[in-house]
Amino acid sequence: MNLSFVTYRIALPVRILLILLFAVFAIQTYGQDDVIPDKPNPQRLVNDYVGILKPDERARLEEKLRVYNDSTSTQIVILIVKSTEPYPIGDFSFQVGRKWGVGQKGQNNGLVLTWVPSTRKVFIATGYGLEGAITDAISKRIVSQIIAPHFKKEEWYAGLDEATTEIIQRARGEYKADASDDSDAGDGIIFFLIIFVIIIVIIWISRNRGGGGSNRNRGGGFFPVPFPTSTFSGWGSSSGNWGGGGGGGGSSFGGFGGGSFGGGGAGGDY
Repeated sequence: MNLSFVTYRIALPVRILLILLFAVFAIQTYGQDDVIPDKPNPQRLVNDYVGILKPDERARLEEKLRVYNDSTSTQIVILIVKSTEPYPIGDFSFQVGRKWGVGQKGQNNGLVLTWVPSTRKVFIATGYGLEGAITDAISKRIVSQIIAPHFKKEEWYAGLDEATTEIIQRARGEYKADASDDSDAGDGIIFFLIIFVIIIVIIWISRNRGGGGSNRNRGGGFFPVPFPTSTFSGWGSSSGNWGGGGGGGGSSFGGFGGGSFGGGGAGGDY
């Protein structure tokens, strides 16, 4: 009986870790069809599901981003939605980027700028191919120093226009970086390092507590956990909650190419 009790205690940290991992996966997948909008048809770069921009403003932004896409293949999507619940705005933005395939396959040069007027939140999510040019610190700066001041004055178009201009300049390498641009870039790395160390410690404890004996008797040995490589792609779709609300119309934008988003980006409120 005593041995059984020790075996249970040894395996408990790993069991807790697995439960947490699968809980996160379940939360991410549940209700995705109802929350993440379908790829627009016809496909557009400016998608205003709230109707806060004037038609001519949407048309000008759409044309600007379409021309940039035509000349560089880099795709910048503006997405204005009523809510991102139950997801945080960042997770929502990444999932839209993956589901729509923003950017070009193989280059992953897509960017999603999400704005929720009801909560006054903005987030910039970058594909893998743009993370070097549009770092987390730069994304945060664009939101806090360009978008937020304009939005506080209800200058919606001016904020989005100036923000996309800076994104384009930085992606082309035309914007000279400030010394403080990457001051916050290490925050995310530090966070993931801490999580990694915690996981290693838990596994080490589970393997070494209770003294000697084989792994079979101890019951706490390490075993691999499979992770899906494409969590958010290939699922069904539901467009009932999204309707219209597109860009300028008449654009010759050819559509999204299947880019990949990993988690780069930053946001804020105003």
